[in-house]
Amino acid sequence: MAGKIRNQRVMLMRNHEEPSKLVLEQMREMAERAEAASSIEELLGIEGNGARLYFGGFDGMIKQESETGDFSLDFASRNRRPPKDPVNALLSLAYSLLSKDLTVACAAVGFDPMMGFYHQPRFGRPALALDLMEPFRPLIAESAVLNAINTRMVTAKDFVRAGRAVALNPAGRRGFFQAYESRMDTLVTHPIFGYRVSYRRLLEVQARLLAKVLEGELDDYAAFVTR
Repeated sequence: MAGKIRNQRVMLMRNHEEPSKLVLEQMREMAERAEAASSIEELLGIEGNGARLYFGGFDGMIKQESETGDFSLDFASRNRRPPKDPVNALLSLAYSLLSKDLTVACAAVGFDPMMGFYHQPRFGRPALALDLMEPFRPLIAESAVLNAINTRMVTAKDFVRAGRAVALNPAGRRGFFQAYESRMDTLVTHPIFGYRVSYRRLLEVQARLLAKVLEGELDDYAAFVTR
């Protein structure tokens, strides 16, 4: 969870026009507290505070100007089940895609993706995939959302309302899938091994690192953290 908070902090530093120095400092402290947490309950509280700070500044990373019409691409707060505005609809879709890709990565390594550590087992819930996904939420899912909006691969015209929920129309889904796949193909340097891999390949690399920890070959699992 410390890795997730650190990556959220980097996202604000890289993409926000004027990130709050106070928020950045508080998030740095949250990451340190997460590393020292002694229980899941404590970690849940720290994660919640980190998410509140991060999503409080999320709108400042959206560069596309608001359009007139039924929908706006402004972001006020995180909501889900169902998502009630376009940005939250994109976030929920991005998390679903990333969860699916990490479920595949877990299976490729030989893990049961349903048995996790931080996320508790629940019928139909890929708990281990969700555990591994946490540091990648800002780097892959949220980055794909911001890129799709800021490059106008998705616009306010690409959304429809279905009852209480907001969803993408077919053209919007095509645009977002393109943004997501582009992000998955982006190359990054692995901090441990020093070689460049795509985010798609990195998901499996991290699953294999976890396997080495469980097999006793490594002492600690190192979450992927960008700078």
